[in-house]
Amino acid sequence: VQLQASGGGLVQPGGSLRLSCAASGFTLAYYVIGWFRQAPGKEREGVSCVSSSDGRTYYADSVKGRFTISRDNAKNTVYLQMNSLEPEDTAVYYCAARLWGWGLKVREYAYWGQGTQVTVST
Repeated sequence: VQLQASGGGLVQPGGSLRLSCAASGFTLAYYVIGWFRQAPGKEREGVSCVSSSDGRTYYADSVKGRFTISRDNAKNTVYLQMNSLEPEDTAVYYCAARLWGWGLKVREYAYWGQGTQVTVST
């Protein structure tokens, strides 16, 4: 089971990025996929997740209305569209998978990708 996060980079405040989470070795459609981020000196926090069955989504208050999570099961990939980026969004972003349950508790996700750096700065 492997997850590969990509799409990070340097962007100015107000800009956009789209992160991708590609799965290999398993069928991503069966899993709840979450996006998390960790800024220097801070704990890893949940950003958004999408269900495996009905497309239900959840967003942290800090990103609600700016970020959109989606999945393309044919490509075995989940995306995180990030708009109106702010300096406070700067972090390493991780995608993760869980087979059961729902929510954004870090310890409940069994499989993790390696992370992609997002930097929002002038």
